[in-house]
Amino acid sequence: MNSAVRAFGAVGGTPRFIEKGKGCRVWDADGNSYIDYVGSWGPLIVGHANPSVLRALRSAISRGTSFGAPTEAEVELADAICSAVPSVEQVRMVSSGTEATMCALRLARAATGRDRVLKFDGCYHGHVDPLLVAAGSGVATLGVPGSVGVPSAFTDLTVQAPYNDLAAVDSAFARWGREIACVLVEPVAGNMGCILPVPGFLEGLRALCDRHGALLVFDEVMTGFRVAYGGAQQLFGVRPDLTCLGKVVGGGLPAAAFGGRRDLMQQIAPAGPVFQAGTLSGNPLAMAAGRATLELLRRPGVYPTLAARGNALVDGLADIAREQGIEFTTAAIGGMFGFYFHPGPVTGFEEAKKSRSDRFRAFFHAMLEQGVYLAPSPYEAGFVSTAHRPADIEATLSAARVAFRRAARVRTGTSR
Repeated sequence: MNSAVRAFGAVGGTPRFIEKGKGCRVWDADGNSYIDYVGSWGPLIVGHANPSVLRALRSAISRGTSFGAPTEAEVELADAICSAVPSVEQVRMVSSGTEATMCALRLARAATGRDRVLKFDGCYHGHVDPLLVAAGSGVATLGVPGSVGVPSAFTDLTVQAPYNDLAAVDSAFARWGREIACVLVEPVAGNMGCILPVPGFLEGLRALCDRHGALLVFDEVMTGFRVAYGGAQQLFGVRPDLTCLGKVVGGGLPAAAFGGRRDLMQQIAPAGPVFQAGTLSGNPLAMAAGRATLELLRRPGVYPTLAARGNALVDGLADIAREQGIEFTTAAIGGMFGFYFHPGPVTGFEEAKKSRSDRFRAFFHAMLEQGVYLAPSPYEAGFVSTAHRPADIEATLSAARVAFRRAARVRTGTSR
């Protein structure tokens, strides 16, 4: 396995090896077809093997795969990002979400002259050493607190707070205010299921950062172009200083970006002293796929349709669970959704961990047997794409009726 969560460690059984995808479906090496709600963990918002994306890739690959030099394609995608995302005045391309958050953290420390970073329990920002603290997602799935090989000195400067808890952030600033370089947050948490910010939370973070001279950094690797064309910051009307993007901006190829205020981005080399580089940053194939994807997302009605599909799915799941007397709660926003075998509400990682993982395992395998592919972890968000149709949602809900009966038979178990 080249990524830990793919290994089915949280659910048991044998991972499916995928051979191809088309639209909202994937096929495994044994020829089985599945309705896919993983979507390469978020990037494939227009579905697998989208014809427009493939045409753009064929055109790009005919001219070469990588040059290690500036190309028009990376400027075009940068222009599209800056036009779409409210806070991004300048942007730098990188190759992964992990790289984007690492670079944003370095820039925030350089710009403020401070060393500490505040992050939230259950928010995952890639496998950067100082951010593998209460990181949710794969770390929680594997049942480890962080990672062997990360010296404590690397995490000593990381301050933790519960997600959606402004009072805890205020207390952290009261203690370390002059040392905190930035607050790093997923504006919609997608690595402990799918948890929306409570009213006033993001606005409160903005106010606290302003009061204490810290930067506000939105990790929109998952939410960027997924919950709205301008990301969560457009949807909630809160403007961060720096933004990390990934997944959708690469259209299914390895690409990510970080950007923000011009005065901050001008501190990145070669314009300034903060070093960042990458041979494949802005590579022409990823830029072509990302640009084609963003063009498709600009079409009228895309985001209302995504929201309608996601809401139909989670509302249907909740109705079936209620009919069968199963404690269950859901959330959805744009093209993201999540669910918990827990009565709710779920506003942070502590509540998310109370979800019945034993019931999730039973539900997951029953859905898989019926041709529905969900993320093999109770801590991951799911994704709908523009390729999902009402018939796919109905087929998923039909499978769920059987899967919930399987989950209901799990009577004794713990939340872990």
